[in-house]
Amino acid sequence: MTAVATTRGPWRRRIDAWWQARSPHTDSLLLTQRNVYILPTRGGMLFCFTLGVLLIASINYQLNLGYVLTFLLTGSGVVSMHMTHNTLRGLTLHLRPLAPAFAGDTALLEVVLSSPKGTRYGVGMGLRANGEEAKSLCYTDVPAGGQALLHLGFVPAVRGQHRLPTVTAETRFPLGLFRAWAVWRPASTLMVYPQPERPASPLPPARSVAGGSQRLRSSSSGEFEGIRLYRRGDPLKSVAWKRSAQAMASSGELISRDSSVQSQQQLWLDWQQVGSGDAEQRLSRLTAWLLEADRREAAWGMSLPGHDIELGQGDAHRHQGLRALALWNA
Repeated sequence: MTAVATTRGPWRRRIDAWWQARSPHTDSLLLTQRNVYILPTRGGMLFCFTLGVLLIASINYQLNLGYVLTFLLTGSGVVSMHMTHNTLRGLTLHLRPLAPAFAGDTALLEVVLSSPKGTRYGVGMGLRANGEEAKSLCYTDVPAGGQALLHLGFVPAVRGQHRLPTVTAETRFPLGLFRAWAVWRPASTLMVYPQPERPASPLPPARSVAGGSQRLRSSSSGEFEGIRLYRRGDPLKSVAWKRSAQAMASSGELISRDSSVQSQQQLWLDWQQVGSGDAEQRLSRLTAWLLEADRREAAWGMSLPGHDIELGQGDAHRHQGLRALALWNA
């Protein structure tokens, strides 16, 4: 990974805005003559200056070997320019589906690079933030007729539904005299959940259902009680797999959830129980509670101002709650 520090002026931002207007949002991009750009690097400009000096010296002193060297280097530079451009042209960039992330944690973009023909060397990719040049690039080689995978990471600062940053693909292969690049704007959005409170506060006590006398307690291992040994005929969805994995190592028995206990207790994550603090602090605590309840395989419901989530459990229920917290607005 190579760090690149740059300073961009207003004119460069205007050019970027023009490029972005020409680049529609898409999750798959084929690099062609139309969307691959190339310019000399600083080393390339120095190379051109050196060729000019060699040519002038050869003309003044009638140096035949000087002419040979000048034209040989010029030809090498022209071939290098075409190779640099062709390294990107023809590549296909594809973005894999995104996994939601938590605010303050690293979100990963998985980009698949496909080359239908020759091998592509030294292809770098990075993310632009606020119109600035990518500060770091990840490099890879793409085999002929094959694919390569690059992981690009960035840290979303706030919760919500966010557009992805602009992606830059570039190369300076083979001699570093020219820089070819392309700008890609993915169409996918990223769901960013609130950052969980760390360290998390204890879960609120479970609510008793009217007529229920049995309490849902927390055992010394941190798991909710309300379980029993597996009985023939129990549905598979009632098996507590995490607890069963622990029990199998010692007794070889499966563990089932005791629905008679669960039906008498309800764990509610209530906005009013969070305590003092601003809205973001409350959302952070509710997120931590939700994750802890899910880890304990407890059925839970949540009450937010203007929005309630019914009692339930499982992966889909967890994502429903996290999404509601991410998109909640006062």
